[in-house]
Amino acid sequence: MNAKHSTLLLLAVAACLAGPATAQVMRCTDPATGKITYTDGECRRGEAVREVEARKTPEEVEQEREQAAEALARKHERQQQEALLRPPPAAAPAPRPAAPPDPASSAACQQARQRLEKELAASGRGMYDEQARLDAARRQADLACLTPAEFARADSERSRAQAAAPAYYPSPVVVVPARQHRPPPPAHKPPPPPRDMQCNVFRCYDRQGNIYPR
Repeated sequence: MNAKHSTLLLLAVAACLAGPATAQVMRCTDPATGKITYTDGECRRGEAVREVEARKTPEEVEQEREQAAEALARKHERQQQEALLRPPPAAAPAPRPAAPPDPASSAACQQARQRLEKELAASGRGMYDEQARLDAARRQADLACLTPAEFARADSERSRAQAAAPAYYPSPVVVVPARQHRPPPPAHKPPPPPRDMQCNVFRCYDRQGNIYPR
């Protein structure tokens, strides 16, 4: 008997148990289609008839009902034990934390880079704080554009490089004082001619023959 027939038989038996105590189960087979049906009455004309369940006394029916109830209770108990022994379902993996935003694409990084570019363009003019301003701009760019771990590594390397580099002394600035305006020396005036001399319209003559402009 295959699984289908077994199922139908169990359904028929259950129907009979729920019916009168003297119910009878008959198996009816259609010769044309091979279809099998179960009934507690009579099969249709032309169908092959076979008695599956004979008429039972009320005592036999009650005993079968008790056995069926015990079997059902044992089935439930077995299912409960299997559920206790069954391993719990695997927990769903924890969601992966979202990746932190890239500091190199932030607005603060863009501003720090623009400031560094301005300091680089203005370098080389010999200003006394030129190197300090340039170092501060580079450090600010690293702080805004690198992750904390990358910044700590870059800052450590920068500190070692500064310690190994020679000290920087800016070139002295020579201040030339403005030239003060001095008045021109007074024009040389010839000494006045002696009193005992002779003069004409153009010049004078003394007794020794010296000539004096007039």
